[in-house]
Amino acid sequence: MLVLITYDVNTEDAAGRKRLRQVSKQCVDYGQRVQNSVFECLVDPAQYKLLQTKLLEIIDPAKDSLRFYQLGNKYQSKIEHFGAKTSYEPEGVLLV
Repeated sequence: MLVLITYDVNTEDAAGRKRLRQVSKQCVDYGQRVQNSVFECLVDPAQYKLLQTKLLEIIDPAKDSLRFYQLGNKYQSKIEHFGAKTSYEPEGVLLV
């Protein structure tokens, strides 16, 4: 399933900047950054729960926010892209 993850981490102090890096690193391990604080992650239900648990352990709920949008397996018809950045195919080949 495709999950869209968005986050807003308060970076006014060093601890916040560290949380921001940790959240970003976890998201990179599971998906593709599509905007600064937005990731598309193609995961199975177990991976989704694991990622969600990891991210919830990192953030400070009093200062940060985290949103998960489950787009499901038929996500292709739910995404429209406009603008400068080129889109990518989540199930396509990823070269590192």
